[in-house]
Amino acid sequence: MIASSFVLLAWLRGTAVRSLAASFHTEEREPHGQHLSDHGATELRTVLNVTKLAAFGDKRLTSFADDLQELYNSTDHSLLWIENRRPTAQAREILERLQHAEEKGLDSEDYDGHFGDFRFARPGIPGHPSESDLIRFDVALTLGTIRYLSDLHLGRANPNSSVFAMEIGEKTQNLPSFIKQELVNAKDPRAIMESVEPQFLGYRRTLNALHSYRDFQKEDDGAILPEVPHTLGPGMPYAGLGRLRRLLQLLGDLPAAKAVMSTEYDAGLAEAVERFQERHGLEPSGLLDPPTVRELNTPISQRVAQLELTLERWRWLRSTFTRPPVVVNIPEFRLHVIDEHHHIVSSMNVVVGRAYHHATPLFESEIKSVLFRPPWNVPLEIQRDELVPQIEKNSAYLTENSYDIVDSRGNRIEESAPTEETLTRLRNGQLFLRQRPGEENSLGLVKFELPNPYDVYLHGTPAQVLFSKSRRDFSHGCVRVEDPVALAAWLLRDNQGWSEERIEAAMHGSETLRVLLASPVPVWIVYGSAIVLEDGRVRFFKDVYGQDAALEQELARKHAVASVGE
Repeated sequence: MIASSFVLLAWLRGTAVRSLAASFHTEEREPHGQHLSDHGATELRTVLNVTKLAAFGDKRLTSFADDLQELYNSTDHSLLWIENRRPTAQAREILERLQHAEEKGLDSEDYDGHFGDFRFARPGIPGHPSESDLIRFDVALTLGTIRYLSDLHLGRANPNSSVFAMEIGEKTQNLPSFIKQELVNAKDPRAIMESVEPQFLGYRRTLNALHSYRDFQKEDDGAILPEVPHTLGPGMPYAGLGRLRRLLQLLGDLPAAKAVMSTEYDAGLAEAVERFQERHGLEPSGLLDPPTVRELNTPISQRVAQLELTLERWRWLRSTFTRPPVVVNIPEFRLHVIDEHHHIVSSMNVVVGRAYHHATPLFESEIKSVLFRPPWNVPLEIQRDELVPQIEKNSAYLTENSYDIVDSRGNRIEESAPTEETLTRLRNGQLFLRQRPGEENSLGLVKFELPNPYDVYLHGTPAQVLFSKSRRDFSHGCVRVEDPVALAAWLLRDNQGWSEERIEAAMHGSETLRVLLASPVPVWIVYGSAIVLEDGRVRFFKDVYGQDAALEQELARKHAVASVGE
Protein backbone atom coordinates (compact mmCIF):
# COMPACT_ATOMS: atom_id res chain seq x y z
CA MET A 1 0.00 0.00 0.00
CA ILE A 2 1.30 3.43 -0.88
CA ALA A 3 0.52 4.74 2.58
CA SER A 4 3.17 2.51 4.13
CA SER A 5 5.81 4.77 2.55
CA PHE A 6 4.44 7.83 4.22
CA VAL A 7 5.12 9.44 7.56
CA LEU A 8 1.37 9.24 8.28
CA LEU A 9 1.75 5.45 8.42
CA ALA A 10 0.63 5.34 12.04
CA TRP A 11 -2.59 7.12 11.15
CA LEU A 12 -3.53 4.86 8.25
CA ARG A 13 -2.26 1.43 9.37
CA GLY A 14 -4.35 -0.89 11.52
CA THR A 15 -7.44 -3.03 11.17
CA ALA A 16 -7.73 -4.44 7.65
CA VAL A 17 -10.72 -3.41 5.60
CA ARG A 18 -11.90 -7.03 5.31
CA SER A 19 -13.10 -6.72 8.92
CA LEU A 20 -14.96 -3.51 8.08
CA ALA A 21 -16.55 -3.93 4.69
CA ALA A 22 -19.44 -6.09 5.85
CA SER A 23 -20.14 -4.09 8.99
CA PHE A 24 -21.00 -0.64 7.65
CA HIS A 25 -24.58 0.53 7.86
CA THR A 26 -26.55 -0.38 4.74
CA GLU A 27 -28.76 2.69 4.66
CA GLU A 28 -28.66 4.22 1.14
CA ARG A 29 -28.37 7.95 0.68
CA GLU A 30 -27.24 10.45 -1.89
CA PRO A 31 -23.69 11.42 -0.84
CA HIS A 32 -22.66 15.03 -1.01
CA GLY A 33 -19.32 14.85 0.81
CA GLN A 34 -18.51 15.61 4.44
CA HIS A 35 -17.60 19.26 4.92
CA LEU A 36 -14.77 19.88 7.34
CA SER A 37 -14.30 22.49 10.01
CA ASP A 38 -11.50 25.00 9.58
CA HIS A 39 -9.38 22.85 11.91
CA GLY A 40 -10.25 19.70 9.91
CA ALA A 41 -9.40 21.40 6.61
CA THR A 42 -6.02 22.35 8.06
CA GLU A 43 -5.41 18.78 9.21
CA LEU A 44 -6.35 17.43 5.78
CA ARG A 45 -3.92 19.83 4.09
CA THR A 46 -1.21 18.67 6.50
CA VAL A 47 -1.88 15.03 5.67
CA LEU A 48 -1.72 15.75 1.94
CA ASN A 49 1.52 17.72 2.29
CA VAL A 50 3.14 15.01 4.40
CA THR A 51 2.03 12.46 1.83
CA LYS A 52 3.62 14.44 -0.99
CA LEU A 53 6.86 14.94 0.97
CA ALA A 54 7.10 11.23 1.84
CA ALA A 55 6.64 10.30 -1.82
CA PHE A 56 9.57 12.46 -2.93
CA GLY A 57 12.07 10.55 -5.05
CA ASP A 58 9.73 7.80 -6.22
CA LYS A 59 8.21 8.63 -9.59
CA ARG A 60 5.08 6.54 -9.19
CA LEU A 61 4.44 7.48 -5.55
CA THR A 62 4.94 11.13 -6.41
CA SER A 63 2.38 10.79 -9.19
CA PHE A 64 -0.14 9.27 -6.78
CA ALA A 65 0.55 11.96 -4.19
CA ASP A 66 -0.08 14.59 -6.86
CA ASP A 67 -3.34 12.85 -7.82
CA LEU A 68 -4.40 12.79 -4.18
CA GLN A 69 -3.72 16.47 -3.66
CA GLU A 70 -5.41 17.46 -6.91
CA LEU A 71 -8.49 15.47 -5.99
CA TYR A 72 -8.98 17.03 -2.55
CA ASN A 73 -8.16 20.49 -3.86
CA SER A 74 -10.99 20.10 -6.37
CA THR A 75 -13.46 19.39 -3.54
CA ASP A 76 -12.41 22.44 -1.54
CA HIS A 77 -10.93 19.99 0.98
CA SER A 78 -14.21 18.23 1.72
CA LEU A 79 -14.20 14.48 2.32
CA LEU A 80 -15.17 12.15 -0.52
CA TRP A 81 -16.46 8.98 1.12
CA ILE A 82 -18.15 10.22 4.31
CA GLU A 83 -21.69 11.53 4.70
CA ASN A 84 -23.31 12.23 8.05
CA ARG A 85 -20.16 10.87 9.70
CA ARG A 86 -20.63 7.42 8.14
CA PRO A 87 -19.05 5.76 5.05
CA THR A 88 -21.18 6.24 1.95
CA ALA A 89 -22.70 3.40 -0.05
CA GLN A 90 -20.01 4.01 -2.65
CA ALA A 91 -17.31 3.68 0.00
CA ARG A 92 -18.70 0.33 1.14
CA GLU A 93 -18.78 -1.04 -2.40
CA ILE A 94 -15.25 0.18 -3.15
CA LEU A 95 -13.99 -1.41 0.06
CA GLU A 96 -15.59 -4.65 -1.08
CA ARG A 97 -13.80 -4.42 -4.45
CA LEU A 98 -10.43 -3.75 -2.80
CA GLN A 99 -11.02 -6.67 -0.47
CA HIS A 100 -11.61 -8.99 -3.42
CA ALA A 101 -8.82 -7.68 -5.67
CA GLU A 102 -7.71 -11.30 -6.22
CA GLU A 103 -10.67 -11.65 -8.58
CA LYS A 104 -8.74 -9.37 -10.94
CA GLY A 105 -5.42 -11.14 -10.48
CA LEU A 106 -4.23 -8.48 -8.01
CA ASP A 107 -3.28 -8.66 -4.32
CA SER A 108 -5.85 -7.24 -1.91
CA GLU A 109 -3.16 -6.48 0.67
CA ASP A 110 -1.84 -3.80 -1.68
CA TYR A 111 -5.07 -1.83 -1.26
CA ASP A 112 -7.01 -2.76 1.88
CA GLY A 113 -4.41 -3.49 4.53
CA HIS A 114 -3.72 -0.04 5.95
CA PHE A 115 -6.98 1.32 7.28
CA GLY A 116 -6.74 2.33 10.92
CA ASP A 117 -8.77 0.91 13.76
CA PHE A 118 -11.81 3.03 12.91
CA ARG A 119 -14.14 2.09 15.74
CA PHE A 120 -17.00 4.10 14.25
CA ALA A 121 -17.21 1.50 11.49
CA ARG A 122 -17.70 -1.45 13.80
CA PRO A 123 -21.28 -2.55 14.53
CA GLY A 124 -22.52 -2.47 18.09
CA ILE A 125 -19.74 -0.28 19.41
CA PRO A 126 -20.94 3.10 20.61
CA GLY A 127 -18.95 6.19 20.00
CA HIS A 128 -18.75 9.30 17.93
CA PRO A 129 -15.92 9.38 15.37
CA SER A 130 -13.69 12.39 15.57
CA GLU A 131 -13.11 14.55 12.55
CA SER A 132 -9.52 13.26 12.58
CA ASP A 133 -10.84 9.67 12.35
CA LEU A 134 -12.95 10.58 9.34
CA ILE A 135 -10.06 12.31 7.60
CA ARG A 136 -7.72 9.38 8.11
CA PHE A 137 -10.31 6.91 6.82
CA ASP A 138 -11.17 9.05 3.80
CA VAL A 139 -7.54 9.56 2.74
CA ALA A 140 -6.72 5.87 3.23
CA LEU A 141 -9.66 4.81 1.05
CA THR A 142 -8.75 7.36 -1.63
CA LEU A 143 -5.15 6.14 -1.72
CA GLY A 144 -6.28 2.54 -2.06
CA THR A 145 -8.75 3.47 -4.78
CA ILE A 146 -6.20 5.45 -6.78
CA ARG A 147 -3.70 2.61 -6.72
CA TYR A 148 -6.34 -0.03 -7.51
CA LEU A 149 -7.66 1.91 -10.50
CA SER A 150 -4.13 2.61 -11.73
CA ASP A 151 -3.16 -1.06 -11.43
CA LEU A 152 -6.33 -2.18 -13.20
CA HIS A 153 -5.81 0.25 -16.06
CA LEU A 154 -2.04 0.47 -16.48
CA GLY A 155 -0.71 -2.58 -14.66
CA ARG A 156 1.47 -2.78 -11.56
CA ALA A 157 4.88 -2.86 -13.27
CA ASN A 158 6.39 -0.54 -15.86
CA PRO A 159 6.68 -2.42 -19.19
CA ASN A 160 9.19 0.12 -20.47
CA SER A 161 11.67 -0.60 -17.70
CA SER A 162 14.96 -2.26 -18.49
CA VAL A 163 13.73 -5.42 -16.75
CA PHE A 164 11.18 -6.06 -19.46
CA ALA A 165 12.51 -3.85 -22.26
CA MET A 166 9.10 -3.67 -23.90
CA GLU A 167 8.60 -0.65 -26.11
CA ILE A 168 4.90 0.06 -25.80
CA GLY A 169 2.73 3.14 -26.12
CA GLU A 170 1.91 5.21 -23.07
CA LYS A 171 -1.60 5.05 -21.65
CA THR A 172 -2.96 7.84 -19.47
CA GLN A 173 -5.87 8.09 -17.09
CA ASN A 174 -6.89 11.28 -15.29
CA LEU A 175 -7.63 9.63 -11.96
CA PRO A 176 -8.70 12.72 -9.97
CA SER A 177 -11.32 13.66 -12.56
CA PHE A 178 -12.43 10.04 -12.97
CA ILE A 179 -12.91 9.52 -9.23
CA LYS A 180 -14.69 12.82 -8.68
CA GLN A 181 -16.94 12.73 -11.75
CA GLU A 182 -17.61 9.02 -12.15
CA LEU A 183 -17.05 7.19 -8.88
CA VAL A 184 -17.85 9.32 -5.83
CA ASN A 185 -21.57 9.50 -6.65
CA ALA A 186 -21.81 6.36 -8.78
CA LYS A 187 -24.99 4.30 -8.64
CA ASP A 188 -22.95 1.21 -9.57
CA PRO A 189 -19.36 1.72 -8.39
CA ARG A 190 -18.37 -1.82 -9.35
CA ALA A 191 -19.29 -1.27 -13.00
CA ILE A 192 -17.52 2.08 -13.03
CA MET A 193 -14.33 0.56 -11.63
CA GLU A 194 -14.45 -2.30 -14.14
CA SER A 195 -14.74 0.22 -16.98
CA VAL A 196 -11.05 1.12 -16.59
CA GLU A 197 -9.98 -2.48 -17.30
CA PRO A 198 -8.85 -3.59 -20.76
CA GLN A 199 -11.88 -4.25 -22.93
CA PHE A 200 -10.20 -6.97 -24.98
CA LEU A 201 -12.12 -10.22 -25.24
CA GLY A 202 -8.89 -12.08 -24.53
CA TYR A 203 -8.56 -10.23 -21.23
CA ARG A 204 -12.10 -11.24 -20.24
CA ARG A 205 -11.43 -14.85 -21.17
CA THR A 206 -8.24 -14.81 -19.10
CA LEU A 207 -10.15 -13.47 -16.08
CA ASN A 208 -12.67 -16.31 -16.41
CA ALA A 209 -9.87 -18.85 -16.70
CA LEU A 210 -8.22 -17.42 -13.59
CA HIS A 211 -11.40 -18.01 -11.60
CA SER A 212 -11.64 -21.58 -12.94
CA TYR A 213 -8.04 -22.41 -12.10
CA ARG A 214 -8.43 -20.94 -8.63
CA ASP A 215 -11.31 -23.42 -8.16
CA PHE A 216 -9.15 -26.24 -9.55
CA GLN A 217 -6.46 -25.31 -7.05
CA LYS A 218 -8.92 -25.65 -4.16
CA GLU A 219 -10.21 -29.02 -5.42
CA ASP A 220 -6.84 -30.56 -6.30
CA ASP A 221 -5.18 -32.83 -3.74
CA GLY A 222 -1.71 -31.88 -5.01
CA ALA A 223 -0.54 -35.48 -5.43
CA ILE A 224 2.55 -36.08 -7.57
CA LEU A 225 2.57 -38.49 -10.49
CA PRO A 226 5.33 -41.10 -10.52
CA GLU A 227 8.06 -40.46 -13.05
CA VAL A 228 8.14 -42.65 -16.14
CA PRO A 229 11.46 -44.30 -17.01
CA HIS A 230 10.45 -44.50 -20.66
CA THR A 231 7.57 -43.51 -22.91
CA LEU A 232 4.27 -45.24 -22.13
CA GLY A 233 1.61 -45.97 -24.72
CA PRO A 234 -1.92 -47.46 -24.61
CA GLY A 235 -2.07 -50.95 -23.06
CA MET A 236 0.91 -50.38 -20.75
CA PRO A 237 0.71 -50.37 -16.92
CA TYR A 238 1.40 -47.21 -14.90
CA ALA A 239 1.42 -46.77 -11.14
CA GLY A 240 -0.11 -43.29 -11.26
CA LEU A 241 -3.28 -44.06 -13.20
CA GLY A 242 -5.65 -42.94 -10.41
CA ARG A 243 -4.00 -39.56 -9.97
CA LEU A 244 -3.70 -39.14 -13.74
CA ARG A 245 -7.44 -39.69 -14.24
CA ARG A 246 -8.42 -37.33 -11.40
CA LEU A 247 -6.17 -34.56 -12.65
CA LEU A 248 -7.20 -34.81 -16.30
CA GLN A 249 -10.87 -34.83 -15.29
CA LEU A 250 -10.38 -31.79 -13.05
CA LEU A 251 -8.68 -29.86 -15.86
CA GLY A 252 -11.37 -30.85 -18.38
CA ASP A 253 -9.12 -32.92 -20.65
CA LEU A 254 -10.80 -36.23 -19.75
CA PRO A 255 -14.61 -36.36 -20.12
CA ALA A 256 -16.31 -38.27 -17.32
CA ALA A 257 -17.78 -40.72 -19.84
CA LYS A 258 -14.27 -41.79 -20.89
CA ALA A 259 -12.83 -42.06 -17.39
CA VAL A 260 -12.89 -45.86 -17.44
CA MET A 261 -11.29 -47.56 -14.43
CA SER A 262 -8.49 -49.66 -15.82
CA THR A 263 -5.15 -51.02 -14.65
CA GLU A 264 -3.60 -49.97 -17.92
CA TYR A 265 -2.92 -46.73 -19.75
CA ASP A 266 -5.97 -46.98 -22.02
CA ALA A 267 -7.05 -45.24 -25.21
CA GLY A 268 -9.32 -42.80 -23.34
CA LEU A 269 -6.45 -41.62 -21.17
CA ALA A 270 -4.20 -41.35 -24.22
CA GLU A 271 -6.73 -39.04 -25.91
CA ALA A 272 -6.94 -36.91 -22.77
CA VAL A 273 -3.15 -36.74 -22.49
CA GLU A 274 -3.01 -35.65 -26.14
CA ARG A 275 -5.42 -32.80 -25.36
CA PHE A 276 -3.32 -31.85 -22.33
CA GLN A 277 -0.14 -31.92 -24.40
CA GLU A 278 -1.67 -29.71 -27.08
CA ARG A 279 -2.70 -27.18 -24.40
CA HIS A 280 0.78 -27.11 -22.84
CA GLY A 281 3.01 -26.62 -25.86
CA LEU A 282 4.08 -30.28 -26.15
CA GLU A 283 4.07 -32.65 -29.10
CA PRO A 284 0.46 -33.98 -29.04
CA SER A 285 1.38 -37.66 -29.28
CA GLY A 286 -0.90 -39.08 -26.60
CA LEU A 287 2.13 -40.89 -25.18
CA LEU A 288 3.07 -40.49 -21.55
CA ASP A 289 6.71 -39.38 -21.58
CA PRO A 290 8.96 -37.55 -19.07
CA PRO A 291 8.26 -34.01 -20.43
CA THR A 292 4.51 -34.64 -20.23
CA VAL A 293 4.73 -35.94 -16.66
CA ARG A 294 6.74 -32.83 -15.70
CA GLU A 295 3.95 -30.60 -17.05
CA LEU A 296 1.29 -32.72 -15.32
CA ASN A 297 3.18 -32.33 -12.04
CA THR A 298 3.38 -28.54 -12.37
CA PRO A 299 1.38 -27.15 -9.41
CA ILE A 300 -1.91 -25.55 -10.33
CA SER A 301 -0.77 -22.56 -8.28
CA GLN A 302 1.86 -21.95 -10.97
CA ARG A 303 -0.86 -21.95 -13.63
CA VAL A 304 -2.77 -19.40 -11.56
CA ALA A 305 0.37 -17.26 -11.43
CA GLN A 306 0.81 -17.52 -15.22
CA LEU A 307 -2.75 -16.31 -15.74
CA GLU A 308 -2.18 -13.41 -13.34
CA LEU A 309 0.98 -12.38 -15.18
CA THR A 310 -0.85 -12.52 -18.51
CA LEU A 311 -3.56 -10.24 -17.09
CA GLU A 312 -0.81 -7.81 -16.07
CA ARG A 313 0.52 -7.79 -19.62
CA TRP A 314 -2.95 -7.25 -21.10
CA ARG A 315 -3.10 -4.05 -19.03
CA TRP A 316 0.09 -2.76 -20.61
CA LEU A 317 -1.39 -2.68 -24.11
CA ARG A 318 -2.86 0.47 -25.56
CA SER A 319 -6.66 0.30 -25.43
CA THR A 320 -7.28 1.93 -28.80
CA PHE A 321 -5.66 1.47 -32.18
CA THR A 322 -6.20 2.79 -35.68
CA ARG A 323 -6.75 -0.65 -37.20
CA PRO A 324 -6.99 -4.17 -35.76
CA PRO A 325 -3.49 -5.44 -34.93
CA VAL A 326 -1.42 -8.41 -35.93
CA VAL A 327 -0.21 -10.00 -32.68
CA VAL A 328 2.86 -12.22 -32.27
CA ASN A 329 2.98 -14.04 -28.94
CA ILE A 330 6.53 -15.24 -28.22
CA PRO A 331 5.95 -18.16 -25.77
CA GLU A 332 3.10 -19.47 -27.93
CA PHE A 333 5.16 -19.25 -31.14
CA ARG A 334 1.99 -18.06 -32.90
CA LEU A 335 0.80 -15.06 -34.87
CA HIS A 336 -2.84 -13.98 -34.61
CA VAL A 337 -4.74 -11.70 -36.98
CA ILE A 338 -7.40 -9.67 -35.13
CA ASP A 339 -10.53 -8.11 -36.63
CA GLU A 340 -12.45 -4.95 -35.72
CA HIS A 341 -14.46 -6.83 -33.08
CA HIS A 342 -11.37 -8.19 -31.30
CA HIS A 343 -11.93 -11.69 -32.69
CA ILE A 344 -9.10 -13.83 -34.03
CA VAL A 345 -9.76 -14.34 -37.73
CA SER A 346 -6.68 -16.45 -38.46
CA SER A 347 -3.54 -17.77 -36.78
CA MET A 348 -0.30 -19.31 -37.90
CA ASN A 349 2.90 -20.71 -36.45
CA VAL A 350 5.97 -18.51 -36.25
CA VAL A 351 9.65 -18.98 -35.52
CA VAL A 352 11.11 -16.40 -33.12
CA GLY A 353 14.56 -15.50 -31.85
CA ARG A 354 16.62 -17.97 -29.87
CA ALA A 355 16.23 -17.71 -26.11
CA TYR A 356 19.92 -17.01 -25.55
CA HIS A 357 21.61 -14.04 -27.25
CA HIS A 358 19.04 -13.62 -30.06
CA ALA A 359 15.71 -13.09 -28.26
CA THR A 360 13.05 -11.30 -30.30
CA PRO A 361 12.39 -7.92 -28.64
CA LEU A 362 8.94 -7.02 -27.35
CA PHE A 363 7.50 -3.87 -28.90
CA GLU A 364 4.68 -2.41 -30.93
CA SER A 365 4.96 -0.84 -34.36
CA GLU A 366 3.12 -0.72 -37.68
CA ILE A 367 3.51 -2.83 -40.80
CA LYS A 368 3.78 -0.23 -43.55
CA SER A 369 4.80 -2.22 -46.62
CA VAL A 370 5.18 -5.67 -48.10
CA LEU A 371 8.37 -6.45 -50.00
CA PHE A 372 8.13 -9.27 -52.54
CA ARG A 373 11.29 -11.18 -53.51
CA PRO A 374 13.45 -9.35 -50.93
CA PRO A 375 17.24 -9.50 -50.92
CA TRP A 376 18.82 -10.22 -47.54
CA ASN A 377 21.39 -7.76 -46.28
CA VAL A 378 23.24 -9.94 -43.81
CA PRO A 379 23.70 -8.35 -40.34
CA LEU A 380 27.37 -7.84 -39.50
CA GLU A 381 27.31 -10.18 -36.48
CA ILE A 382 25.94 -13.07 -38.57
CA GLN A 383 28.33 -12.22 -41.41
CA ARG A 384 31.38 -12.21 -39.15
CA ASP A 385 30.54 -15.07 -36.78
CA GLU A 386 28.69 -17.50 -39.03
CA LEU A 387 29.14 -16.91 -42.76
CA VAL A 388 32.81 -15.90 -43.02
CA PRO A 389 33.86 -19.19 -41.31
CA GLN A 390 31.73 -21.05 -43.88
CA ILE A 391 33.42 -19.19 -46.74
CA GLU A 392 36.85 -20.04 -45.31
CA LYS A 393 35.94 -23.74 -45.33
CA ASN A 394 34.35 -23.69 -48.78
CA SER A 395 35.40 -21.13 -51.41
CA ALA A 396 32.25 -21.94 -53.41
CA TYR A 397 29.94 -21.18 -50.48
CA LEU A 398 28.91 -17.77 -51.83
CA THR A 399 28.00 -19.10 -55.27
CA GLU A 400 26.17 -22.14 -53.89
CA ASN A 401 24.02 -19.97 -51.61
CA SER A 402 23.42 -16.94 -53.88
CA TYR A 403 25.49 -14.42 -51.89
CA ASP A 404 27.14 -11.31 -53.32
CA ILE A 405 29.90 -9.27 -51.71
CA VAL A 406 29.00 -5.56 -51.79
CA ASP A 407 30.51 -2.30 -50.61
CA SER A 408 28.87 0.32 -48.40
CA ARG A 409 27.02 1.72 -51.43
CA GLY A 410 25.62 -1.67 -52.38
CA ASN A 411 27.91 -2.10 -55.37
CA ARG A 412 28.81 -5.71 -56.12
CA ILE A 413 32.47 -6.75 -55.75
CA GLU A 414 33.46 -9.02 -58.62
CA GLU A 415 35.68 -11.86 -57.39
CA SER A 416 35.73 -15.46 -58.53
CA ALA A 417 36.78 -16.46 -55.00
CA PRO A 418 37.20 -14.21 -51.94
CA THR A 419 40.79 -13.24 -51.18
CA GLU A 420 42.21 -13.11 -47.66
CA GLU A 421 42.03 -9.34 -47.84
CA THR A 422 38.33 -9.54 -48.77
CA LEU A 423 37.63 -11.90 -45.88
CA THR A 424 39.36 -9.49 -43.50
CA ARG A 425 37.22 -6.62 -44.78
CA LEU A 426 34.09 -8.79 -44.33
CA ARG A 427 35.07 -9.48 -40.75
CA ASN A 428 35.60 -5.83 -39.84
CA GLY A 429 32.51 -4.52 -41.65
CA GLN A 430 34.19 -2.73 -44.54
CA LEU A 431 32.44 -5.07 -46.99
CA PHE A 432 29.09 -6.79 -46.69
CA LEU A 433 27.19 -9.89 -47.79
CA ARG A 434 23.87 -9.70 -49.56
CA GLN A 435 21.82 -12.75 -50.54
CA ARG A 436 20.02 -12.49 -53.86
CA PRO A 437 16.21 -12.85 -54.01
CA GLY A 438 14.85 -16.29 -54.72
CA GLU A 439 13.39 -19.50 -53.38
CA GLU A 440 16.43 -20.17 -51.14
CA ASN A 441 16.74 -16.66 -49.75
CA SER A 442 16.74 -16.70 -45.96
CA LEU A 443 13.82 -14.24 -45.92
CA GLY A 444 11.75 -16.40 -48.19
CA LEU A 445 9.77 -14.61 -50.88
CA VAL A 446 8.02 -11.99 -48.72
CA LYS A 447 9.22 -9.50 -46.13
CA PHE A 448 6.82 -7.46 -43.97
CA GLU A 449 8.44 -4.13 -43.14
CA LEU A 450 7.83 -2.34 -39.84
CA PRO A 451 9.99 0.50 -38.48
CA ASN A 452 11.66 -0.25 -35.14
CA PRO A 453 15.05 0.35 -33.51
CA TYR A 454 15.91 -3.37 -33.48
CA ASP A 455 15.91 -3.98 -37.25
CA VAL A 456 13.37 -6.75 -36.64
CA TYR A 457 10.74 -7.67 -39.21
CA LEU A 458 8.39 -10.45 -40.21
CA HIS A 459 9.26 -12.60 -43.21
CA GLY A 460 8.84 -15.94 -44.93
CA THR A 461 11.45 -18.70 -44.94
CA PRO A 462 12.51 -21.68 -47.04
CA ALA A 463 13.00 -23.70 -43.82
CA GLN A 464 9.37 -24.83 -43.50
CA VAL A 465 10.25 -27.91 -41.46
CA LEU A 466 10.86 -25.73 -38.38
CA PHE A 467 7.16 -24.87 -38.14
CA SER A 468 6.35 -28.48 -37.20
CA LYS A 469 8.45 -28.25 -34.01
CA SER A 470 6.64 -27.68 -30.70
CA ARG A 471 9.28 -25.16 -29.56
CA ARG A 472 10.23 -22.69 -32.28
CA ASP A 473 12.93 -20.28 -31.11
CA PHE A 474 15.47 -20.71 -33.90
CA SER A 475 15.93 -17.30 -35.52
CA HIS A 476 18.41 -14.45 -34.92
CA GLY A 477 15.57 -12.22 -33.70
CA CYS A 478 13.27 -11.67 -36.66
CA VAL A 479 9.92 -13.47 -36.88
CA ARG A 480 9.46 -16.09 -39.60
CA VAL A 481 5.82 -16.67 -40.56
CA GLU A 482 4.43 -20.00 -41.71
CA ASP A 483 1.93 -18.67 -44.27
CA PRO A 484 3.23 -15.41 -45.77
CA VAL A 485 0.65 -15.54 -48.58
CA ALA A 486 -2.28 -15.47 -46.15
CA LEU A 487 -0.68 -12.69 -44.10
CA ALA A 488 0.07 -10.61 -47.20
CA ALA A 489 -3.51 -11.07 -48.42
CA TRP A 490 -4.87 -9.80 -45.10
CA LEU A 491 -2.52 -6.81 -44.98
CA LEU A 492 -3.22 -5.85 -48.61
CA ARG A 493 -7.00 -6.38 -48.44
CA ASP A 494 -7.57 -2.63 -48.81
CA ASN A 495 -5.10 -2.32 -51.71
CA GLN A 496 -7.15 -2.69 -54.84
CA GLY A 497 -6.35 -5.68 -57.03
CA TRP A 498 -4.13 -7.58 -54.61
CA SER A 499 -5.68 -11.04 -54.72
CA GLU A 500 -3.86 -14.17 -53.55
CA GLU A 501 -3.17 -14.97 -57.21
CA ARG A 502 -1.43 -11.63 -57.72
CA ILE A 503 0.51 -12.10 -54.47
CA GLU A 504 1.72 -15.51 -55.66
CA ALA A 505 2.71 -14.01 -59.01
CA ALA A 506 4.72 -11.25 -57.30
CA MET A 507 6.47 -13.80 -55.08
CA HIS A 508 7.51 -15.91 -58.04
CA GLY A 509 8.23 -13.09 -60.47
CA SER A 510 11.61 -11.81 -61.53
CA GLU A 511 11.77 -8.43 -59.79
CA THR A 512 11.85 -7.14 -56.22
CA LEU A 513 8.63 -5.22 -55.57
CA ARG A 514 7.67 -3.07 -52.58
CA VAL A 515 3.94 -2.41 -52.03
CA LEU A 516 2.89 0.25 -49.52
CA LEU A 517 -0.19 -0.67 -47.49
CA ALA A 518 -3.25 1.52 -48.06
CA SER A 519 -3.27 1.98 -44.28
CA PRO A 520 -0.52 0.82 -41.89
CA VAL A 521 -1.49 -2.12 -39.68
CA PRO A 522 -0.43 -2.19 -36.02
CA VAL A 523 1.74 -5.13 -34.98
CA TRP A 524 2.30 -6.13 -31.37
CA ILE A 525 5.08 -8.50 -30.36
CA VAL A 526 4.02 -9.58 -26.89
CA TYR A 527 4.74 -12.16 -24.22
CA GLY A 528 2.02 -14.29 -22.64
CA SER A 529 2.67 -17.77 -21.26
CA ALA A 530 -1.05 -18.36 -20.63
CA ILE A 531 -3.51 -17.86 -23.48
CA VAL A 532 -7.26 -18.49 -23.54
CA LEU A 533 -8.59 -19.30 -26.99
CA GLU A 534 -11.99 -18.18 -28.23
CA ASP A 535 -13.45 -21.64 -27.56
CA GLY A 536 -12.41 -21.33 -23.92
CA ARG A 537 -9.44 -23.71 -24.03
CA VAL A 538 -6.60 -22.54 -21.82
CA ARG A 539 -3.07 -23.03 -23.15
CA PHE A 540 0.13 -22.72 -21.16
CA PHE A 541 3.67 -22.33 -22.49
CA LYS A 542 7.20 -22.32 -21.16
CA ASP A 543 8.78 -19.08 -20.00
CA VAL A 544 11.24 -19.25 -22.90
CA TYR A 545 12.84 -15.84 -22.30
CA GLY A 546 12.52 -15.78 -18.49
CA GLN A 547 10.13 -12.83 -18.69
CA ASP A 548 7.58 -14.38 -16.32
CA ALA A 549 10.27 -14.96 -13.71
CA ALA A 550 11.46 -11.35 -14.05
CA LEU A 551 7.93 -9.97 -13.76
CA GLU A 552 7.14 -12.14 -10.74
CA GLN A 553 10.29 -10.93 -9.05
CA GLU A 554 9.46 -7.29 -9.78
CA LEU A 555 5.91 -7.61 -8.47
CA ALA A 556 7.14 -9.39 -5.34
CA ARG A 557 9.64 -6.59 -4.78
CA LYS A 558 6.96 -3.94 -5.11
CA HIS A 559 4.70 -5.82 -2.71
CA ALA A 560 7.48 -6.23 -0.15
CA VAL A 561 8.31 -2.52 -0.28
CA ALA A 562 4.64 -1.68 0.12
CA SER A 563 4.30 -3.99 3.12
CA VAL A 564 7.29 -2.86 5.18
CA GLY A 565 7.82 0.70 3.93
CA GLU A 566 10.89 2.26 2.37
